[in-house]
Amino acid sequence: MAGEISFFELGVGDFEAARAFYGGLFGWTFEPGPNEGGGYAIGTPNVPGGVHGGDAGASPYLFFRVDDMKAALDRVRELGGTVDDFDAESDDESVLRFGRFTLCRDDQGSPFGLHEPPKNT
Repeated sequence: MAGEISFFELGVGDFEAARAFYGGLFGWTFEPGPNEGGGYAIGTPNVPGGVHGGDAGASPYLFFRVDDMKAALDRVRELGGTVDDFDAESDDESVLRFGRFTLCRDDQGSPFGLHEPPKNT
């Protein structure tokens, strides 16, 4: 279903410290993420997530599910929103495993993300 929250990303100063904190707080599981700079993919009981370092004090990034990224980005622009110059797709293996991610802003400048899950989910 398009529009549901399908992924979240936490920006933190130190992703190892975040692993200890959020793992201890919520019991989440962590496995190495797709980026060369480190970080983790987060396993939760419902919505998957990720955590990356070097982003201390960041607000969580929420990604809403879309079935067709190109069509969704076209629609964002048609409605007066913008698409950030951001490429989270580090390689084909990452796309196959995690899907496609794009950061956007609505017509008032508020940030949000779009996520097209991998085709096998």
